Amino acid sequence: MPLMTPMHRQVLLLACAQALFQTVSVMVMTVGGLAGAALTSDPRFATAPIATMVLGTAAATVPASLLMARVGRRPGFILGAMLGGLGGVLGAVGIGWGSLALLGTGAFLVGAYQGFAQFYRFAAAEVADAGFRARAIALVLAGGVVAALAGPELARHGGTWLEPAFMGSFLVLGLLGMLAAGLLLGLRVPDMGVTDGEGPPPRPLRAIIGQPTYLVALFGAASGYGIMLLCMTATPLAMLHHHHGLGDASMVIQMHVLGMFLPSFATGSLIARFGVLRIMTAGVGLLAAHVGLTLTGTAFASFAGALTLLGVGWNFLYIGGTTLLTSTYAAAEKGRAQAANDLIIFTVALGASLAAGALLDQLGWQAMNIAMLPWLGLTLLAILWLAVRERRQRQAGAAQAATSDDDDILGDPVPADGRA
Repeated sequence: MPLMTPMHRQVLLLACAQALFQTVSVMVMTVGGLAGAALTSDPRFATAPIATMVLGTAAATVPASLLMARVGRRPGFILGAMLGGLGGVLGAVGIGWGSLALLGTGAFLVGAYQGFAQFYRFAAAEVADAGFRARAIALVLAGGVVAALAGPELARHGGTWLEPAFMGSFLVLGLLGMLAAGLLLGLRVPDMGVTDGEGPPPRPLRAIIGQPTYLVALFGAASGYGIMLLCMTATPLAMLHHHHGLGDASMVIQMHVLGMFLPSFATGSLIARFGVLRIMTAGVGLLAAHVGLTLTGTAFASFAGALTLLGVGWNFLYIGGTTLLTSTYAAAEKGRAQAANDLIIFTVALGASLAAGALLDQLGWQAMNIAMLPWLGLTLLAILWLAVRERRQRQAGAAQAATSDDDDILGDPVPADGRA
């Protein structure tokens, strides 16, 4: 019996690709706002490189899904990684030329890379059997642990390798994108659609999205991503404003990303044991705890503790939402269902990243975080509503089964029209 099955090897490959992609993303998150601030005197545009990266993700999500539905996962993932490599080079050139627009263009292409790479978690679900599916999703996202360790360090050290500052960081992330493209040559994922003509025809997209479970899965993941990205984007600028250095900011981002991905080794098992809705509820609680910890002050420990909780809360909501979403569509529907989900998530994330600099400038660090509480309250209500709805459905199903058992004992009931 082999030590590692083909299914496990493919999940491992996707986890490695996730590690490279997330390292690139974390590098942009760590120094993108700082590089933007060096190229503009207006604080409202300091986080523009991060916002354009998220815009690139939102713009690429639907085309990426539709393309992969036609040509397969592997070609699409390789193309995305190559776009990331090109984006890193353009970003470096933009910094060298002092052009915020060119830096933003490079970040946009890195975002397009992310638009393709966000489907790694769905690819993991496609190569895994039903019993391993939640763990496969979580383990692929656990590749981000490498990003948590490497991303901030590469961003910080790369920032001083070349002049102007941070040009070296973008060259490094471009190299990582090309490395990911080479790694993905070994990927083998089943065809995305139904090819044997069996099964019911795919439903309209409106019918898929309109399912209560789909809507709650989407709202939970989008809330977790939007709140996390808004607060994460603002953190380096807030720390510099409160007299912390780049080294401290990099360490806090590192702890945050560890919080995002280190729990992934256990999140799938926790979902299997306690249920997905309980884990998503715990995610909301952790994000609320993040807000509470920001109120303790602006010392390093407050930033570090709050951002760590922010990461773990995102992990529970995002993995929980993804796992819940996979129960809402058939094989022939997955391309459109996944594309719509990620498009909406990253549209929310785009708005959050665009708002981060302005909200921080207008409200300050603590008030900006307090403003997240109503959003978290709505997310909690949505999850609890679905939990109550599912409980009632189970009770109704049990009552119907009991009635059927009684019918079996007493004999078949006579139809109302008198036919036997």
